[in-house]
Amino acid sequence: MRAPPAKRSFHDQLDLLQGRLMEMAGLAEELVQRAVEAFLERNAGALQGIREGDRVVDGIELQVDQDVFELIALHQPVAADLRKILTTLKICNDIERVGDHALNIAKAARRLAQLPHLPELPELAELAVLSQKMLRDALAAFASNDPKLARDVCSRDDRVDDLKKNVRGILIDLMTRDPGLIGPALEYLRVSQQLERIGDLSTNISEDVVFFVEGFSIKHNAERQAELSSSK
Repeated sequence: MRAPPAKRSFHDQLDLLQGRLMEMAGLAEELVQRAVEAFLERNAGALQGIREGDRVVDGIELQVDQDVFELIALHQPVAADLRKILTTLKICNDIERVGDHALNIAKAARRLAQLPHLPELPELAELAVLSQKMLRDALAAFASNDPKLARDVCSRDDRVDDLKKNVRGILIDLMTRDPGLIGPALEYLRVSQQLERIGDLSTNISEDVVFFVEGFSIKHNAERQAELSSSK
């Protein structure tokens, strides 16, 4: 009779958890790239594949949730180990939402394919590039425990917000001057919102990386407030 498989050690289970998260992160990043390309190319046929990919992301999130609960229940981790597990859980939730935004962009691509063309909008293209770069670097910062890169990602969020505002202003002007462009302009507006939210989620991930590595929260300008308090 074959002996039952040996139970994994705590750190083996933790490594497995990190592996699942990085698999999920890579898939979400790919979905965003495919969705953005589909929108810019007005490719209606990309939706089904992106929808299937998002379901895989959702499934991995459920597995990560289960892994986290088992790790905490069985091993009762403390200090840095507990912080790493909780950070992983929060980042997992953010990555799942990234997948949702990719799916929304792909849905917009399908609708856009049936609508009139808009003038070229380089601001939206820049917003797409910047939000994807933020996501890629935020995930790299997590994989390498790099708080410097994480802080750099956070510093780009203002530029994403500015670009989204610029895109909104341009689109409102287009719709005002030509009501026939309202349909496609609204799709562009929706996608700019999705891209901004991906930037926000990338910032969340980066803030969690700093918290995990340094044990200090930089959310809501906490780091700046602490500096001001210490200088008094």
